[in-house]
Amino acid sequence: MMVDLTSLRREFTKGGLNRSDLDDSPFRQFDVWFSQAKEAGVIEPSAMSLATSIESGLGIRTVLLKFFDDKGFVFFTNYNSTKSKHIDSNPNAALLFPWLALERQVKISGRVEKVSTLESIKYFASRPKDSQLGAWASQQSSRLSSRQALLTQFDSMKVKFGNGDIPLPDFWGGYRVIPSSVEFWQGRENRLHDRFIYKFIEGSWSIDRLSP
Repeated sequence: MMVDLTSLRREFTKGGLNRSDLDDSPFRQFDVWFSQAKEAGVIEPSAMSLATSIESGLGIRTVLLKFFDDKGFVFFTNYNSTKSKHIDSNPNAALLFPWLALERQVKISGRVEKVSTLESIKYFASRPKDSQLGAWASQQSSRLSSRQALLTQFDSMKVKFGNGDIPLPDFWGGYRVIPSSVEFWQGRENRLHDRFIYKFIEGSWSIDRLSP
């Protein structure tokens, strides 16, 4: 079966991007675009595709950015998950923010490292209690016999921890993607998009325009 989507087409007309628009720092430029995505009401502006790879295969999934600074972009997960096993084997990854409502994308690639335990504890403590229990209940990426089995495990965690504070699981925490390149993509008419890439070379960021 073939589904023909060739007529599904629209022009990108929301704006352009010039070198003079860009901050010299990709982190500050990301902050500008992220703030604009939030102000525009983009659904889940912190949602990003995370791509990982190992010799035996590839992986991609959507995760949520939880904070960023001039060190990198941080997300949290189960350290026994498929993504974590990929990162253990190959500590490099790519991120994609698809802010389609603004006809924009941000693409990031770089090496990955675990955040400190203190950073993980601080974030975990900020999560709603049921989300904390969910982290304990889920053996992420493992096979489940049924949804009820997961809910039963969740209920058992409620009983285990009662009304007290819920500690950080030793199998759960954060990763920081430390970028070596960051690309800002703005859609334009006739598919003549504006693309600028930051690359970290010898201790500083270079900026180049790319062909669409």
